[in-house]
Amino acid sequence: MKRLLSSLGFLLLLSQHATAQKQYVREQQTWLGVFNQTRFSNRWGTWTDLHLRLHDHYVQDLFQTVARVGLTYYLTDDVRLTGGYAYVHHFPDGARTIGQPEHRPWQQVQWFTKFPKARLMQWVRLEERFRRTIQSNERTDEFNFNYRTRYNAALFLPLTKKGFAPGGVQFLLNNEVMMNFGKEIRLNYFDQNRLFAGLVYQLNPHAQLHGGYMHLFQQLPTGSTYRNQHTIRVFYFHNFDLRPTPPPVPPTPTTAP
Repeated sequence: MKRLLSSLGFLLLLSQHATAQKQYVREQQTWLGVFNQTRFSNRWGTWTDLHLRLHDHYVQDLFQTVARVGLTYYLTDDVRLTGGYAYVHHFPDGARTIGQPEHRPWQQVQWFTKFPKARLMQWVRLEERFRRTIQSNERTDEFNFNYRTRYNAALFLPLTKKGFAPGGVQFLLNNEVMMNFGKEIRLNYFDQNRLFAGLVYQLNPHAQLHGGYMHLFQQLPTGSTYRNQHTIRVFYFHNFDLRPTPPPVPPTPTTAP
């Protein structure tokens, strides 16, 4: 019994020590985004999304901008392959007093599932991240590189009789998990998890407005520091169908954090 108690005490001390080594950074941010998917033919289309992210009590300072474009191949109306490029600018944050540019090629498979009273959107995305290195608060000509994979699932549940028709309101539950890998990743294989809950207003058959709350939990490159982030998120989505005879059924709702 004494040996068991000693072992439990030792494990408790180890647990307390490990917890003491972890540091948590609390953030409040606001994310604004505009998204567009344009379909030119039965097989081809484009993807565009633009983001402005603010932080420090939600709106007091710039945090990040993202511009992402892609070319989409439609296997079917509900299964799509996209490849493209994103430019990300990280504004000065904490000890980093200058901005950090990032170049990010990306590839994705996206698919939709329709239920009688719900819609489900899922994707798996692979990113190749090239971030300009910073030494002594000066940008160098070298880049850090790693891969990141992302799985995203979004469930749309209609709350009004209009459902997915114009004027309808939907509840959106969205979660995305991201994992890092590559030879330069040592401590933060888990990158982040984004959990969102909010409302969707169907402006017209091709446009939606999303608004709500997102909780982001992220492990930073040090491995022992975590970002606990509370976020107000407002996104606008628009779809164009430029085919000569587009289908009469409105496009499936789409979400893309």
